[in-house]
Amino acid sequence: MDLYVKNEITIGQLSARTGVAISAIRYYETQGLIAPNRNAGGQRRFPRSDIRRISFILICQQFGFTLTRIRELMLTLPNGRTPTAKDWAKMSVGFRSELDAKIHTLQKMRDNLDGCIGCGCLSMENCALYNPTDSAAENGTGPRYLMGDSPA
Repeated sequence: MDLYVKNEITIGQLSARTGVAISAIRYYETQGLIAPNRNAGGQRRFPRSDIRRISFILICQQFGFTLTRIRELMLTLPNGRTPTAKDWAKMSVGFRSELDAKIHTLQKMRDNLDGCIGCGCLSMENCALYNPTDSAAENGTGPRYLMGDSPA
């Protein structure tokens, strides 16, 4: 068996090694996060390095990053390779500011859980005080106060 074949694994082996369902691996492929080769019979064959790529995806998802954001990060890698320790250190600088913003939002959500969030529902008596006539909507859609806006 040549080295090329030894360095490739099946989708079932990749699933077993990463704990990710085969359907999710196929979805990652459609999203451009991994790109398997095909053997003569048309079966997917993944480089062993995709174990690390999928681990990277899982870690990023635990941080709350979307697959779109993860794909953007992976596109910064030369030749679509797996992130190295040096790559990870470089990416983590960007992660830090994004995670700090997420932490701030979560803390604000926790602290304001019992009050108005500026969503425009007007179903709580307090909303008439904090968000009269849905004035938060002037700043955009969604729960404006949890997203960082302040009540006027």
